[in-house]
Amino acid sequence: MELAHSLLLNEEALAQITEAKRPVFIFEWLRFLDKVLVAANKTDVKEKQKKLVEQLTGLISSSPGPPTRKLLAKNLAALYSIGDTFTVFQTLDKCNDIIKSKDDTAAYLPTKLAAVACVGAFYEKMGRMLGSSFPETVNNLLKSLKSAESQGRSEILMSLQKVLNGLGGAAASCHRDIYKNARSLLTDRSMAVRCAVAKCLLELQNEAVFMWTAELENVATLCFKALENSNYGVRVAVSKLLGTVMATALIPKQATVMRQNVKRATLEEVLELMATGFLRGGSGFLKSGGEMLKVGGSVNREVRVGVTQAYVVFVTTLGGQWLERNFATFLSHVLDLVSHPRATQTHVEAVYSRRCVSFILRATVGSLLGEKAQIAAAKDICQAIGKQMKAVEAVVNDANSENKAGAADIAASQHVMVCALQELGSLVQSLNATASPLIQEPSIGLLETVTSVLLHPSMAARLAAAWCLRCVAVALPFQLTPFLDRCAERLNNLKTSPEAVSGYSFAMAALLGGVHQCPLGIPHAKGKMVVSIAEDLLRTAAQNSRLSLQRTQAGWLLLGALMTLGPSVVRYHLPKMLLLWRNVFPRSLKELEAEKARGDSFTWQVTLEGRAGALCAMRSFVAHCPELLTEDVIRKLMTPIECAMTMMSVFALSLEAHCEIKKWSFEKKISLLRERSFNALLRELVAEFTLTDNSANTTTSLLRSLCHYDDSVLLGSWLQETDHKSIEDQLQPNSASGSGALEHDPSSIYLRIPAGEAVPGPLPLGVSVIDASVALFGVVFPHVSYKHRSVYIYIQFQNSQAKGVRQQAVQLNIFTAVLSALKGLAENKSTLGPEEVRKSALTLVMGALDNPNPILRCAAGEALGRMAQVVGEATFIARMAQYSFDKLKSARDVVSRTGHSLALGCLHRYVGGIGSGQHLKTSVSILLALAQDGTSPEVQTWSLHSLALIVDSSGPMYRGYVEPTLSLVLTLLLTVPPSHTEVHQCLGRCLGAIITTVGPELQGNGATISTIRSSCLVGCAITQDHSDSLVQAAAISCLQQLHMFAPRHVNLSSLVPSLCVHLCSSHLLLRRAAVACLRQLAQREAAEVCEYAMNTNPFGVNITETGLEGVLFGMLDRETDRKLCSDIHDTLGHMLSSLAVENLSHWLMLCKDVLAASSGKCSIDEMDDDTMFTTLGEEDKTKPSVAPRWATRVFAADCLCRVIMLCENANKAHFDLALARSARLKNPKNDFLVLHLSDLIRMAFMAATDHSNQLRMAGLQALEDIIKKFASVPEPEFPGHVILEQYQANVGAALRPAFSQDTPSDITAKACQVCSAWIGSGVVSDLNDLRRVHNLLVSSLDKVQAGKGSSSQLYRESATTMEKLAVLKAWAEVKAETKPKCVLKSTEEDEDDFGTVDELPPDSLITLVQPELPALSRLWLAALKDYALLTLPAEFATQLPPDGGAFYTPETIDTARLHYRNSWAPILHAVALWLNSTGFNASESVEETAAAMPNSQKRATSIMLNQTPGTPPTTKSLPELNKDRMHLILGVSIQFLCSPRPEEPVEHVTSCLQALHTLLDSPCARIHIAEDQLLGVELLSVLHRLLLTWDPPSVQLLVTGVVQQIVRAAQDYLQEKRNTLNEDDIEEKENPLVLGEGGESGGLVPGKSLVFAAMELLMFILVRHMPHLSSKVSDSPSHIAAKSHLSDESARLVAATVTILSDLPSLCSPAGCMTVLPTILFLITRVLKETAVKSADNQVPPPVSAALQGIKAIVTLPTVKTDETQKQWASLIRSTLASYLIFSPVDGPVLDEVSILTAIALFLWSASTEIIGVQSLQNGCINRFKNALNSSDPWVQAKCYQLLLSVFQHTNRALSTPYIHSLAPIMVEKLKAVERNRPNNNLELLAVQEGIKVLETLVALGEEQNRVQLLALLVPTLISYLLNENAFASASTVSKDLHEFALQNLMHIGPLYPHAFKTVMGAAPELKTRLETAVRASQASKAKAAARQPPPTVHSTPTIKLKTSFF
Repeated sequence: MELAHSLLLNEEALAQITEAKRPVFIFEWLRFLDKVLVAANKTDVKEKQKKLVEQLTGLISSSPGPPTRKLLAKNLAALYSIGDTFTVFQTLDKCNDIIKSKDDTAAYLPTKLAAVACVGAFYEKMGRMLGSSFPETVNNLLKSLKSAESQGRSEILMSLQKVLNGLGGAAASCHRDIYKNARSLLTDRSMAVRCAVAKCLLELQNEAVFMWTAELENVATLCFKALENSNYGVRVAVSKLLGTVMATALIPKQATVMRQNVKRATLEEVLELMATGFLRGGSGFLKSGGEMLKVGGSVNREVRVGVTQAYVVFVTTLGGQWLERNFATFLSHVLDLVSHPRATQTHVEAVYSRRCVSFILRATVGSLLGEKAQIAAAKDICQAIGKQMKAVEAVVNDANSENKAGAADIAASQHVMVCALQELGSLVQSLNATASPLIQEPSIGLLETVTSVLLHPSMAARLAAAWCLRCVAVALPFQLTPFLDRCAERLNNLKTSPEAVSGYSFAMAALLGGVHQCPLGIPHAKGKMVVSIAEDLLRTAAQNSRLSLQRTQAGWLLLGALMTLGPSVVRYHLPKMLLLWRNVFPRSLKELEAEKARGDSFTWQVTLEGRAGALCAMRSFVAHCPELLTEDVIRKLMTPIECAMTMMSVFALSLEAHCEIKKWSFEKKISLLRERSFNALLRELVAEFTLTDNSANTTTSLLRSLCHYDDSVLLGSWLQETDHKSIEDQLQPNSASGSGALEHDPSSIYLRIPAGEAVPGPLPLGVSVIDASVALFGVVFPHVSYKHRSVYIYIQFQNSQAKGVRQQAVQLNIFTAVLSALKGLAENKSTLGPEEVRKSALTLVMGALDNPNPILRCAAGEALGRMAQVVGEATFIARMAQYSFDKLKSARDVVSRTGHSLALGCLHRYVGGIGSGQHLKTSVSILLALAQDGTSPEVQTWSLHSLALIVDSSGPMYRGYVEPTLSLVLTLLLTVPPSHTEVHQCLGRCLGAIITTVGPELQGNGATISTIRSSCLVGCAITQDHSDSLVQAAAISCLQQLHMFAPRHVNLSSLVPSLCVHLCSSHLLLRRAAVACLRQLAQREAAEVCEYAMNTNPFGVNITETGLEGVLFGMLDRETDRKLCSDIHDTLGHMLSSLAVENLSHWLMLCKDVLAASSGKCSIDEMDDDTMFTTLGEEDKTKPSVAPRWATRVFAADCLCRVIMLCENANKAHFDLALARSARLKNPKNDFLVLHLSDLIRMAFMAATDHSNQLRMAGLQALEDIIKKFASVPEPEFPGHVILEQYQANVGAALRPAFSQDTPSDITAKACQVCSAWIGSGVVSDLNDLRRVHNLLVSSLDKVQAGKGSSSQLYRESATTMEKLAVLKAWAEVKAETKPKCVLKSTEEDEDDFGTVDELPPDSLITLVQPELPALSRLWLAALKDYALLTLPAEFATQLPPDGGAFYTPETIDTARLHYRNSWAPILHAVALWLNSTGFNASESVEETAAAMPNSQKRATSIMLNQTPGTPPTTKSLPELNKDRMHLILGVSIQFLCSPRPEEPVEHVTSCLQALHTLLDSPCARIHIAEDQLLGVELLSVLHRLLLTWDPPSVQLLVTGVVQQIVRAAQDYLQEKRNTLNEDDIEEKENPLVLGEGGESGGLVPGKSLVFAAMELLMFILVRHMPHLSSKVSDSPSHIAAKSHLSDESARLVAATVTILSDLPSLCSPAGCMTVLPTILFLITRVLKETAVKSADNQVPPPVSAALQGIKAIVTLPTVKTDETQKQWASLIRSTLASYLIFSPVDGPVLDEVSILTAIALFLWSASTEIIGVQSLQNGCINRFKNALNSSDPWVQAKCYQLLLSVFQHTNRALSTPYIHSLAPIMVEKLKAVERNRPNNNLELLAVQEGIKVLETLVALGEEQNRVQLLALLVPTLISYLLNENAFASASTVSKDLHEFALQNLMHIGPLYPHAFKTVMGAAPELKTRLETAVRASQASKAKAAARQPPPTVHSTPTIKLKTSFF
């Protein structure tokens, strides 16, 4: 293939390859040329032009295939337009000669077609340059058109179209000729030719004025004729022609009008013309009434469908503005169509016409109009309905005149009503909450109008009105409850009118069916109301014969609808329902026999209606409440069902209508029926679908759905996937296809709508009965015994032998049943049964493989595959395969070839590659041979389809056959005429399957793989260029597969633009494929995709600066297909996540444009509004842009939240204004979120205040995100303020509407959350500003206290629960923010973990909460109580209060649970805070509570206080009440912390822990938890469990806080006990010290010991952060030895842990202490050693200071030193000290010597008695101090002096003396040396000062007689520090400081020891003089300084202190 990539064709290479590969080689060269010509250098092209032209023209006569000729023509034209044009006329003449040639053989045809294609391409590309020669060319083409065969005809017409396109108006002289010649071909028998003519005429009408003036009627007639017997493609093409011509006639194009004065057609004329086609179909015009009678007959359906599409094209071409201005006229015209008697000759025809009209309205109003205009359209529809209804009422009231015309009017009006109401419903539903103005404006009177139709005499109109009401209620849920009430009230008032009973019950049923789409539901009581109405109707049915039928129907309909509310409602009414069901049917066979004997037809009709209704309600019950189907209920239901079955066998015919419903009611309960009833049932079913008792030839509609989805290409069922699905269904072959209508089965008004349908349309009864029997056959068959199975299959076989049309119908039904049965078997994993069953089944199926009806053949193939799957035996499969092989080898007829080739494919599909491996070779070879049969496209289609199935199912086993298959696929792609689209579709499928089979290998570079890959790419290129959209869709999915396996080889730069072009395609499947492909590409390479998409403009799609993203957003407004929309969402999501952060302003602008286009703008200006997306430029008006609809806006708001989240993970500067600005200065391209804050707020505000509820939710969510992320961002210009402060007004304004009376609960709940976030964020520091938002919360709190107050229940009770809990949660969060800081008495390190650092003074928020606290605290406790009850496991359900809790009702308990689960944690925290501050002293008397709460909550309060509601209130004592509260809070916490679900938000865990911490701060709670030790132990073990599963350090810190509180509580309690004992001790001899854990023996019992539980937990934390503490961990092979530096959070955690550890011994008795101390000391020692690392700034890390504190606490324990433990204690202390002394770091970080020294000093100081006299320890200590004194680090020296000072001063001389003796001399030496080496910095100065202090202390300690010697050491040293006057001036500040210090000390010492001082001074006169000079100098300077300033203070204290004083 690489050899083909050259500018000239490589003829040598071509000659060397085989004949078969040449076409591919040539095609590949042409593809290369196509790309390269555009980019090449013009001079290069001109050099080689001559040779190139030769080569290309040579190819014309080499019979090229269709794709090759297309490319060839394109290249030739491109070559001439780039290079010189001298020889163009020569080439043109050559082509014309070929076209004129008389050679008509098949071999010459490709050459002729190539020449035709070249001519077309020349004119298209060069147009008027060839102007002079065109008449000759056109005549030439037209001549050959007459004699050409179909392929030639379509090619010539396509060329003519290009000629017209290229020449434009210049070709006017030929227009008439072309028109005349083409006209006759519109009715050609070849469909491809019809399409080509339509496209050609479409091109012609651009310039040919006569087509839409004089010839307008003829064109219309022609189009109608062309639509007769057309296929889908022709209908699309012709309708486009018809619609465009009509639109042009109405509003001609400017240019053409200028040239000739044209008479424009009026709108009436144009619509009238189109109507003739709709109503009458083709063949001749209506000249007179007589002729109409002659024509007679029914309307041609294809014509009607085509004209319907033409209407849509007509309106779309004129555009949205036109429609908006002329909507009223258009609407009345369209509605008149459906009221015309010709449109409604039979019921099915009427339904079809209605469908067409609905389609026209939906496709125009639904997609062309913006939301504003849609509301206006809805008003027009309302008026039309009102007008019709008035006319109907006039006729009804005028009953006496007996006019026939009136009755006809009513009949016609019903269809108009149905269309209008359905469109109105759809409009309101798509507008959703934006439609509220429609309902609220009384002038429109929408509701009155619609409800008036409920009294229409026709059932269809009543049902449509009910459906419309359901749509309104779903769109505006706040209307649901009022509607229901209104209907119920009218039903009661108008009980005597049959229409009213029927109409209002329909409406109620429809509304109940809509409840499941309204998340907030309806009040529970409405269920009771419905049941009582229904009962009443059923009871009174018999009283009045005029009404009995309607009342019976209505009663059961309502009960059926009630079932859709689900188990929570139905549960309460089930007993009543079971009773009603039992009573409707006779109890026994005897009663049944008795019944038969009596009653006239009317009574029977009512009875049967009642029974049918009852079964229908049962079906609804089974479908919607499967949870309630217990064994018992099923048993009760079986009685009526069995009775119904016996009735069916008795009244076979009369029950026809009702049997459908029974079918359904079994589906779930099948397994319970007895064997005999099965057989009876099956007999019935078989009789049903073999039409035994039925004279009509009804066929089932299920066959297509039972066949495999992939077979759509054979069945043509891909029409289900087009935009025209709803009308194309009418043309399907099976009975009544597409004729669904509500009146066929009223029960469908409340059932769920099948996915993808807008309005439910159950099929006519005859069909749905057969459908149901077929479906049921499939469900029952697997449960029947084998012997009966063969009988049924045999009966079917007998039946399928009937004759003619009837035979077709019966066979279809039988096959559907068989398929259904086999599917049932496969799903049940059961087998088909013994040989005879198989045999009869096989005969049946094999016979059908040769049936002429393709649908039957398809079903037979499917059945064969299913059978192989069910039987699952190799021999059986082999037999079936062999049979087909033999058939295919011998058969020559199309039918059996197609049938058996499909059979092979299906066998492989259902048995899989392994099961059918041995047949693979034969199958493939046979199918490859069949696929080459060029005579029959049908055989090619079926065999290629099967081949694709085999490739798919064989997987890697197919690898050996890939090459031959691929080469066949390519050959066929290059030769099969493009008009055989099915063949091309199957080729596309095969290509895709092959790519999947080769899979990831495609990335390889081997020769074979390269060949395969390039073949695949060529195949994709050919299919991509095909004219049929399905083939293009297949090509896209192939490229998508290729991109998945070999992304490097797929050229995105050409693929992406082509995908963008397809986004605007008119074919749904193509748009779907394009978006699916973009979605995959955007996942990997979003940036490239967006970049390439911007280059799409040359392809004729205008992508504006909003890029591909903008186009996709625009598509969201137009598309209704679910799959497509979700793919668009995903694609945008992928683009957003990879591009948004780099390209912030672009994405924010996009979102802003979408959100800003809310319904504020007038829709007439939408077109030219610059913020709109112009997806397509002005040149193509088919897709005018409308303002983004609400769903798109919701998506944009979600995108906004995602952008914020993405920025959070990207860069800190996004949330820091100062950083962002500086980065922006460095590089102006940088873009940060914080710079767009005002936009963010504005968008959130726009969304939060919109009409649409979903959008409001999204807006509030965005607002909350913004507040949380930006709350702490400071404003650089105003220090101390935050950036969000300036947006207070916006936030307040966005929140206010959410608290209005009529806002739904979910929005209010969300708004509460935002309020609490705002108040708690601390953005606003001024209380008065906060009040705005605060008042909203206050008002909602009043609402909560008002109980079931003003919001007179529109929604389910749990909605109120949600709202109230949200309010309480919001208050709780605010309360949590007000937490005063003094609450925390824990150590200093913990202070910043609790409570946020607040800008507000801590008490200011309290002033907001304080006034509400009394009420709040009560409500909070009530809510917690509810939550506690609701979390009980199911077995305690009986303990729940029977009438609900404070905020929930028992009926909505399941939904309420969720709301409680979301809000309990903050409430718990708030309650703890309240109790801690005041709560434990606040008792509440019941009277107070009752006064503060309304009645509804009195019972809740009484429950709260554990009384039965009847008893007189007993006020509990305060301690009892407190105990209850404690139990409640601890219970809730422990229950939650035991096992928080992983998806719980971490905030819940932290709230819960903070609540516990706060609670344990209050003495009352401490006593409570300490008294019951097991409670503490339990809590500790739960916390331990929590640590195992939750990692975040914040959680662990909180846990340590709670543990500390528990330990402190125990300490306080123990101390209290010991004190009381001490007081009593005088009388009794009991030792208070034995109290505490461990007692006398010292044993701790796990599970009961608090100390043990605490140690377990603390050990876990320590090991988690310092793994080497545990020998287990450090020895395990996975452990890495390197000791990492602890992070800050870990350090704080370790410190907290150590602190608690050192508190534990105080909880033990002396013996207990001995048990735990070794462990505790070991841990503390290890922590100290691990963490005492020297740092640059000499800071002491938290763990170190905690460890030192701990050592001090332990060493000074008062309780340990009893006689028994003395010895043990001493050895413990000694060994601990020893371990410090021997500790020296081997390598790694420098040890912090000071901390170790401090620890040693602590031991010396506190545990002196145990250590004195232990020589080795003493030597060790002295050595340590010596080293420190000699240390080079002045800081260590200074600290060492300080510590020595404390040792020397120790009261116990025995301890201090040895130290003084050995260390004092070294000190003196060091201090003496300072004279020579003065200090250079403050640290060194400090060390000297500390040393001197020690010396002074020693002087003071010495006895009087030694004082002189000691002073003789000190004084000279000090004097040596003094400077002389000359030196003083030049000395450094440190030196001067030393001088000052020495002088001060000397002045101080002199007066202290005057005698000794004199002696010393006298001994050394030089000292005296130095001192005197210094004093003099100092006094002089002081005098000077005093004149200037006050005297300086002298720092004699050290400048750096230890953080904590340990002494």
